[in-house]
Amino acid sequence: MSVKFSLASEPWLFRQLSNLQHRHPEMVNPILDKLLSEDEAVRWALVVNAYLDEQINLGKAAELLDLPEVVLRKRFVEMGIPVRQGVANVEEAKAEADAIRAWFTEK
Repeated sequence: MSVKFSLASEPWLFRQLSNLQHRHPEMVNPILDKLLSEDEAVRWALVVNAYLDEQINLGKAAELLDLPEVVLRKRFVEMGIPVRQGVANVEEAKAEADAIRAWFTEK
């Protein structure tokens, strides 16, 4: 017999999943990696939400979505998503530089 959980009806489950990821990333990370690699809609939603919450910049979002930054910028404009210009802090500047290096290294 399999037990069914619903994050909607069991809000503690999501908090515990987050806790488990911190304590045992080897258990949770492969599942999340698989979900993000197999479900483009989930990956897109997570990346866009992280961008909107200012957790990542446009360069990092483009890298995570495997798109050139100019293409993602155009899509954001078409979707009415505000495009932030420039970097807000040193960490963002470093992340932007890393994203550019990664883009040129992969191509």
